Amino acid sequence: MYLNTEKKREIFAQHGKGPEDTGTAEGQIALFTYRISHLTEHLKKNRKDHNTERSLIRLVGKRRSLLNHLQKTEIARYRAIIEKLGLRK
Repeated sequence: MYLNTEKKREIFAQHGKGPEDTGTAEGQIALFTYRISHLTEHLKKNRKDHNTERSLIRLVGKRRSLLNHLQKTEIARYRAIIEKLGLRK
């Protein structure tokens, strides 16, 4: 599997408060970004995989929702995560 416990801990350690802190918005956004990039690569090879396409759209929406929440509540954290992950906007 592409996303095991070790990889999740690594993502949360880099972007959250620690490897066990899975609830912060930054950690969730980083995890969603990793999953989005993986699904995007999968869809480049498998154009007709509509279930994966639907999952990708849902993940992008969830990430956008978290980013909007951060932007409204704590703009400094929003700007930091955007810069760290290299997201547009």
